[in-house]
Amino acid sequence: MSAEKAGTRTIHDVSAHAIPQTGQIVSAAVARRFLVIRHLLAPPRSLPPETASVVRVFDRLGSIQFDPLDVAGRNHDLVLLARIAGYRREWTDALLYEDRTLFEAYNKGLSLLPTSELPWYRHTWDRHRAEMDGGTFVEHAALVDELLERIGRDGPLSSTDVEPRQAIEWYWRPTNQVRALLEALAQAGILGLARREGNRRVYDLAERLFPADLLAEQRPERDQRRHRLLSRYRAHGLLGRSGSSEIFLGTTASAREPGATSRSELLAELVESGCLVPVGVDGIRGDRFIVAEELPLLERAASELATNEPPGGAPPGVAFLAPLDPFVWDRQLLRPLFGFDYIWEVYVPEKKRRWGYYVLPVLYGDRLVGRVEPRFDRRTGTLRILGLWWEEGFEPLADDAFAGAFAQAVDAHRRFGGVGRVTFPRAVRHRPFVAALRARLEVSRGT
Repeated sequence: MSAEKAGTRTIHDVSAHAIPQTGQIVSAAVARRFLVIRHLLAPPRSLPPETASVVRVFDRLGSIQFDPLDVAGRNHDLVLLARIAGYRREWTDALLYEDRTLFEAYNKGLSLLPTSELPWYRHTWDRHRAEMDGGTFVEHAALVDELLERIGRDGPLSSTDVEPRQAIEWYWRPTNQVRALLEALAQAGILGLARREGNRRVYDLAERLFPADLLAEQRPERDQRRHRLLSRYRAHGLLGRSGSSEIFLGTTASAREPGATSRSELLAELVESGCLVPVGVDGIRGDRFIVAEELPLLERAASELATNEPPGGAPPGVAFLAPLDPFVWDRQLLRPLFGFDYIWEVYVPEKKRRWGYYVLPVLYGDRLVGRVEPRFDRRTGTLRILGLWWEEGFEPLADDAFAGAFAQAVDAHRRFGGVGRVTFPRAVRHRPFVAALRARLEVSRGT
């Protein structure tokens, strides 16, 4: 349907500065520019090097997935590294385990969330509690009582602080009974995460970790699910009505449950209330939805393109995007909008991988131009760039600014990892670009 027939306008080469209205259609170029602006990637690493910048990213995205794999940095650290100059993982850990400004909970997978939003996510705890009170906690009552008594008396503990017990069936594999019960108590909201020591989880009583008023606050489950659905649109910025199932997992109850509310009903309520605004993207089927407060960013994107400004009004930069960065959640949008087909191959058998184990998309300005596979070698203090792949039609040396921007991203990654050296692929096809990178890295590091 054309913009004229729909009674809307296509925003791209326009000079008007009014905030766009509901029902508009934007060009693909505006949609791309909007995404990099609203994701705080215009340009990358533009936020100041401080803990407050971590809070600012959460204020914008609302939710960031946690993944324990630490090949080139944990997922949430890579999300923040792409947006914050000089990012340090200690800043987020302090917000999680000292200030308690953030907490871990299940949203889109295990995620980091603002603690202030805890009442909007606790129905997962409540459902697990109801299920386990009638099953797991009865079957293993003696160990449950022992663990709670020890934590209450002695403080935080992990599964390695307690003598292992017989393994029990737990989700997809047999697991030490102590570890399983600690996980169950956390899933039920009785325990919370006091801290992580590497990948080892240390638990404490939830009442010691969170303010009593937050724990006491009760929201109707329907409202909580609507908020959880809104969180997916907040994180991505331009989701449609549907997408891969993992994007919306947990936003609605099973259709078999009495009184279950469909996602379409909850979405309609978010639109009707004015939280979300439907927007069409030229050439892409179906409505997309923008958080209402971000409509000025859409107008900013249109204005930049109309006046030939680079993203954010600054020279284009390079960012290595985390595999679970909200920017790349919707693979079905990446293909038509960016011409980029991204598959995270970490769980793909090695012989079937097209790219590599832990490969990250490369963002340049408002384009996805390639892939990079970084890996920290802690033993030798080296950031190894194991692989580089460019999108068809992109020549990395054709743009004089690209090698310098890429070198800055590499150096930011090196500094984040606390290593001193960088190595690059030795393939013949990469030699001219690697030579350009080395020259720029030497200049940037003053060597």
